[in-house]
Amino acid sequence: MSEIVLHNYFRSSTSYRVRIALAMKGLPYRYVAHHLRHGEQNSPAYLAVNPQGLVPALVWSDGTMIAQSMAIMEFLEEMVPEPRLLPADPHGRARVRMLSQMIACEIHPVNNLRVLGALRQRYHADDAEVASWFRHWVAATFGPLEALLSQSPDTGTFCHGETPGMADICLVAQVANNRRFDVDMTPYPAITRINEACMKLQPFIDAAPANQPDAE
Repeated sequence: MSEIVLHNYFRSSTSYRVRIALAMKGLPYRYVAHHLRHGEQNSPAYLAVNPQGLVPALVWSDGTMIAQSMAIMEFLEEMVPEPRLLPADPHGRARVRMLSQMIACEIHPVNNLRVLGALRQRYHADDAEVASWFRHWVAATFGPLEALLSQSPDTGTFCHGETPGMADICLVAQVANNRRFDVDMTPYPAITRINEACMKLQPFIDAAPANQPDAE
């Protein structure tokens, strides 16, 4: 069987999500780095793989390319069902997808590198203004996310019960991004507790940005 290839960047939170998922599933892969700040994702060679020019992109062992981290994780869940990233029951799956998408669809799209770069280039925002923007959109979702996690009996050691899954993956990757912009985590004790629990597990440690071959 041919190898699995992951096109990614060590600091990309979406790439971090997929690295955690692959590690949780026990799937070895070839790591291909594309330095986003150097524009390597726009090279003709990479655009031939993923015309959108974004990371991550997973090339499965049969040559199929899947982009978008949430789609990749759903694909991995279907191809390698155990250990689960999503609960077995419909209500649980819906809840985990809800928590995951709060981060993936509400925070990341307005705080990714392209958007922050556009704030600088098109609107002449300085570093302080960009950081303020980033923190604003984190707070807009982390407040409700904290409430959902702290008030639900479905929350356990992790976002849903006693095993980590897709929501924890998204949470950990976002918290890692938050550190770069000095987000105050004091208002989010449940999120902080879950992040700390995850970061004791080897798949989360191995996938961390600082532990990647292209880490600076």
